Amino acid sequence: MRRGIQILSLIFFLAGIGNLNAQFGAQCDPETGRNPITGEYCLNSISTAVPFLRIVPDARSGALGDAGIAISADANAMHFNPSKLVFAEKDLGLSITYTPWLRALGLTDVYMAYLTGYKKLDEFQTVGAGLRYFSLGSIQFTDNDGNLLQQGRPYEFEFALAYARKLSDNFSASITGKFIFSDLASGQQVPGSTGETIEAGKAGAADIGLTYQSPISMGETKTYLRTGLAITNIGSKITYTNSTERDFLPGNLGLGAAWDFELDNYNTLTLIADFNKLLAPTPDSSGDYRTKSVIGGVLGSFSDAPFGASEEFREIMYSFGIEYWYDKQFAVRAGYFNEHASKGNRKYLTLGIGLKYNIFGLNLSYLVPTTNQQNPLDNTLRFTLLFDFGVFGADE
Repeated sequence: MRRGIQILSLIFFLAGIGNLNAQFGAQCDPETGRNPITGEYCLNSISTAVPFLRIVPDARSGALGDAGIAISADANAMHFNPSKLVFAEKDLGLSITYTPWLRALGLTDVYMAYLTGYKKLDEFQTVGAGLRYFSLGSIQFTDNDGNLLQQGRPYEFEFALAYARKLSDNFSASITGKFIFSDLASGQQVPGSTGETIEAGKAGAADIGLTYQSPISMGETKTYLRTGLAITNIGSKITYTNSTERDFLPGNLGLGAAWDFELDNYNTLTLIADFNKLLAPTPDSSGDYRTKSVIGGVLGSFSDAPFGASEEFREIMYSFGIEYWYDKQFAVRAGYFNEHASKGNRKYLTLGIGLKYNIFGLNLSYLVPTTNQQNPLDNTLRFTLLFDFGVFGADE
């Protein structure tokens, strides 16, 4: 049973965490996009390959409702918006995150690990690198008759390199190159095929990030506003067979803002908001959306929803968070993530704490679902270790 659950998990990932309801099925009015019995919008979520690229990898943002595009820079900016790295307080940083996956189902060998770091070259330039590894555990493969084949250990990884540069005192930009590798069932036969073999999927992608930050006068209270824009995972389509039909990467457009309030010398409060939209085609009744080119899919993602602008707005995901620091050593965080019911229905509260001492930092986060839909991070504590080696330079 345990391995059966893992196989189901693998199927969902192969399908890009696709729709669990039939697209435009018998219970969906093709004129309104609603269920004629309940009046609710029918499920029509966007499906992509390698969705592990969109899993928030660090515990700090995991406690802020998955918001992180414009929060203060640390090594995990590599996932959200590397252009922030030129504004980091220290010259060198490293982060290590471990995220258990499907732990509520009793699985112990499904997880994501994330290692990332950055180095300032000078006042204006910073480079960063990141390695994301997703393990789906051990799976026993069988043939169509149920006969046991060899065991497999499906996994995926992403390696990223980023360059960020200040364009002015308050404005910066970054570009990131990525290599993506997804080995879910290589060497196995495609079910129902005449000997077609599943292969590992490979793809390349790029990110672009922008950050603007500026102080804002509010009487005696010092405040600082950061805004960010990130276009991520724009790259080649991917396939696991010799088929000419390939799947889109989870391209994404993100906008974020973070407003810091220095209440006094010891207390700091930050209000945070992120808005994200996938840059991939919305499924339609024709099924032709998968044949679009990469550019056509990205540009068309703003106007291809079958039910017009109202459905396009339903594809926007919202993240809100609040972070409190005492003496820049102890942090308390909370957040909320919302996705429309017709686009996946992920809704959850997040909580977390952070500690910082000398070169060492520790962040913890916990997710609390607010719907009946299960989340892979239900009842899971994830943690991030940070190392700020720039402190040594401050002591010299």
